Amino acid sequence: MTAAIETIAELGYTKASFAKIAERAGLSSTGLISYHFASRRELMAQIVEEVYGEIRSFLSERMRGQVSVAGALRAYIEGNVEFAFTHRTQMQALLGILLSGELGWGEQDEREVTSPIEELLRQGQASGEFRAFDPRIMAMSIQRSVEGPTMLLAGDVELDMAAYAHELVTLYDLATRA
Repeated sequence: MTAAIETIAELGYTKASFAKIAERAGLSSTGLISYHFASRRELMAQIVEEVYGEIRSFLSERMRGQVSVAGALRAYIEGNVEFAFTHRTQMQALLGILLSGELGWGEQDEREVTSPIEELLRQGQASGEFRAFDPRIMAMSIQRSVEGPTMLLAGDVELDMAAYAHELVTLYDLATRA
């Protein structure tokens, strides 16, 4: 998995063949990869699931113990940006796979990604901490904003991620505040 992620991040999705992945992993043939994954699509789906699992775990740690919904939202935004910055290889591979269209991306996938933040926003509205707004639209907006660093880092490795996170936190604090 690590070799596949590194190969995709370095060479790009289209050039990351089983042969290139096997070479990076120090394997003499692609047989071991084929043994574990019936197809390239299956390998890519597993990579996506693994990276999303890492992101979920990373965010859970950052959001744990927040006493306010606004604090949890701040931790979510900062955690996403931090993950993108500290896990560039995984995020570049994820981006390549998702942009390839091989796995497809539909409404159900979008809901799975945005529903936790949508629920957080609904909690903030129910508690009176957040103003009235469409939680689904706001969740999608927040999600696209925290995904931005992955694309930005591909072209600007000097991007100040702390400043990016700070501006996003400020933007969504002002946008959601009651």
